[in-house]
Amino acid sequence: MNYARFLTAVSAARKPSAIRLLTELQQRSPPSLISLAGGAPNPNTFPFQSATVRVKGGQDVVLDEALMKRALQYSGSYGIPELVSWMKDLQKSLHNPPTADYSPERGQMEMCVTTGSQEGLCKIFEMLVNPGDNVLLDAPTYSGTLAALQPLGCNIMNVPSDQHGMIPGDLRKVLARWDPTDAQKPDCTVPRVLYTIPNGGNPTGASMTYERKQEVYELARIYDMLIIEDDPYYFLQFEKPWAPTFLSMDVDGRVLRTDSFSKILSSGLRIGFVTGPKPLVDRVVLHIQASTMHTSTFTQIIVSQLLQNWGRAGFLTHIDGVIEFYRSQRNAMLSSADRWLRDVAEWHPPMAGMFLWIKLKDIKDTQRLIMERALEKEVLLVPGGVFNIISSDPCPYVRAAFSLSTPQQIDEAFRRLADLIKDAA
Repeated sequence: MNYARFLTAVSAARKPSAIRLLTELQQRSPPSLISLAGGAPNPNTFPFQSATVRVKGGQDVVLDEALMKRALQYSGSYGIPELVSWMKDLQKSLHNPPTADYSPERGQMEMCVTTGSQEGLCKIFEMLVNPGDNVLLDAPTYSGTLAALQPLGCNIMNVPSDQHGMIPGDLRKVLARWDPTDAQKPDCTVPRVLYTIPNGGNPTGASMTYERKQEVYELARIYDMLIIEDDPYYFLQFEKPWAPTFLSMDVDGRVLRTDSFSKILSSGLRIGFVTGPKPLVDRVVLHIQASTMHTSTFTQIIVSQLLQNWGRAGFLTHIDGVIEFYRSQRNAMLSSADRWLRDVAEWHPPMAGMFLWIKLKDIKDTQRLIMERALEKEVLLVPGGVFNIISSDPCPYVRAAFSLSTPQQIDEAFRRLADLIKDAA
């Protein structure tokens, strides 16, 4: 693939940082290397000496004095080598990406660590999206995505979706206005980027079927588009086997995937990953070099030590426990919705994630209902309009999260919501 044609002028102009390259080189060098090159502070001057992190039902993560010095120091922009290596092995075992054995030029699978998947998304968008570009996504969508895309001055095009995600037939209709052969022409308006959340979408809870992914991927091939597979809820799928990913079917090297540990290990640690074709991931890393330099070494060390202690089997056992918790929470919310909202709203059971997308009957827009009247009833949800491309458009939906509240609180919240809807009708 000609990856250069996808890059914005800003991304194409980025050059490697010589000092950052020296940091990467020093990480791979033997202890006998004497370096007078770096401008890193001396860790002996830091006040932190060691730490022990207690782990539920498992081996503690211990940072002795030597490891603590490393955890508090600068590190390479791709991520600390042992964490990147562990995650590459995990991605290969979960997704078996065809690109794993490709040459770099052909789109070999590469990874980097980001400060949460949000940093990865922002840098991907700034790498690929020019002012005036047509960008495809299924709306409603994650408000953070809109916050990252809209200031870039692009034309965001909505592809209709339902509880099973983006509808390939509608995507085909949207793309029909262009000739696929125009995609290779300079200054063409054919969309070059398609963005989707394939599992447990925020806010809708929708999960795309494998068959739909196959159809969408084939359209991406026909029109030579890149697919951004934003999958923070991949590990919160309630039914097994988990649906195959776009990464698993990527024979061309056209999928950029973002993963997150926020939902399964810790949101505060801010650990995410970008996986995709090496020429594009390398460009993301050049942006990291010039902005955050690298994700916190301290949090990377903690996560890496935890994963090494667990092993892949231990990690997946932990995931099973997280899934069981959220499945139970989802079921509690569905039960309460059926009890209190059956006559005033409608919804589809989510197959992943932590959200229920509820359409209120006989109410055209939920903005004022939620932002003003709901507070009086002491119940708070998110009005659906904030997830639309044009947030001021009337929207009859609300998003309810089942991640934090107890089943008893969820039940009482829906009782109050039902009263609120009946009063407003």
